[in-house]
Amino acid sequence: MKIHQPLTLEGERVKLIPLSLEHSKAFQELLKQEELDKIWYTSIPSSDQLEEEIRRRLALQSIGSMVAFSVWDKTRNCLCGMTTYMHIEPNHKRLEIGSTWISKASQRTGLNTQMKFLMLRHSFEELGCIAVEFRTHFMNTQSRRAIERLGAKLDGILRSHQIMKDGSLRDTCVYSVTKAEWPSVSANLHHLLSKHYSN
Repeated sequence: MKIHQPLTLEGERVKLIPLSLEHSKAFQELLKQEELDKIWYTSIPSSDQLEEEIRRRLALQSIGSMVAFSVWDKTRNCLCGMTTYMHIEPNHKRLEIGSTWISKASQRTGLNTQMKFLMLRHSFEELGCIAVEFRTHFMNTQSRRAIERLGAKLDGILRSHQIMKDGSLRDTCVYSVTKAEWPSVSANLHHLLSKHYSN
């Protein structure tokens, strides 16, 4: 399993492009405006932490454990967030889709569903993954519902798994989609997208 870079994934609603420091200013303005980092159970950087976060992701990408994307909202014609392939394990044909955040204006528009579809399809059909993982905070009910809506199944909960920036302990919900499940998950995502776009 080898991920070729730079990698771009595109649908009619969203385009995932390689993350770059050149995107810093646009993301900083977005984070200042929406204050997404104020949500205690997420790990979204503040505007003044943004450039450091991009450098962190690019450093992990340079050693092969991450592929970092900027998310382009094609309807609004602007950058609206970040996502990654992370914890890439070529020998075990596994990876995680995570470190994702999306602007409030692009949420509940079908963008996230299409983004996950593109990333899952590439994982299973191009990279040959046998499983793709998602992780989120137990308290992040919005994220958990979104992951479950994709068709991913709960593998378990890692209790007191991480220390959050406010000192609280995170219980991490671990979800996954397996290769055998991908055809039904793909059909579900097509259904969700067609239903969304028909409205």
